[in-house]
Amino acid sequence: MNIQDNDIRKVMLEVIKEYSLRDNSLQSGSILDETARRLNVRNNILVEQAIMTFFHDLFRAGQIAWGYNLSNPNPPFCHLTDIGRKTLENYSRDPSNPDGYWAYLSNLGNLNTVARSYIEEALRTYSSNCFKATAVMVGAASESLALELRDALVDRIKDKGDLPSASLSDWRIKKVMNSIYKEIEKRKESMPNPLSETFFAYWPAFVHQIRTARNDAGHPSSVEAIAQDTVHASLLIFPELFKLIHDIKKWVEESFF
Repeated sequence: MNIQDNDIRKVMLEVIKEYSLRDNSLQSGSILDETARRLNVRNNILVEQAIMTFFHDLFRAGQIAWGYNLSNPNPPFCHLTDIGRKTLENYSRDPSNPDGYWAYLSNLGNLNTVARSYIEEALRTYSSNCFKATAVMVGAASESLALELRDALVDRIKDKGDLPSASLSDWRIKKVMNSIYKEIEKRKESMPNPLSETFFAYWPAFVHQIRTARNDAGHPSSVEAIAQDTVHASLLIFPELFKLIHDIKKWVEESFF
């Protein structure tokens, strides 16, 4: 049987979620045994070791800690941390569950290959606690989406016989983002009301959060760590930004004038 790391991750998180809802007193042995049972991998030493490795990765990532209470502070007892609880709250699409995250993202539309490659790496660096790298990867993926929208805008403006604003082709992504906003703002009266409300309410916030995290990580002016909460938020926001850009791009291609 070919068991992938994502299979182990998915099954173990399901086990922990079920056990935590049933009984706050988690124990390492029962989690490992049930994970192995569901994967049907008893007596396969390599897979059993992979299961144990992922279990210890949960400790390293701060999602689980040893002990149940002060009377039972040692192994085999363990408990979910605040980080672990947040992961399970959004389990179906949390970055800690790449399969679920990708399934959610794929349902929103077709992600371009450049953005996909950056998000794939973002999920890997996130699971390895390399949060600065994650912030840079999510920022790059977001910029790829913005440039895709920019290209659609430029093509549509040219098709109308007009000259696109020079700032749409500026090498500075912030200037491009601002120009996209201005071009769409000029034509907001022609936009469907729900799309207009969503764009003008969320575009600035989405772009600001992701770009701020990327700039903090990517500009070598500080040795301060990027908080997990910050990149976690960026990864959760990214699908919503993707959906917004996907919907705006469709409107540009079909109805922009």
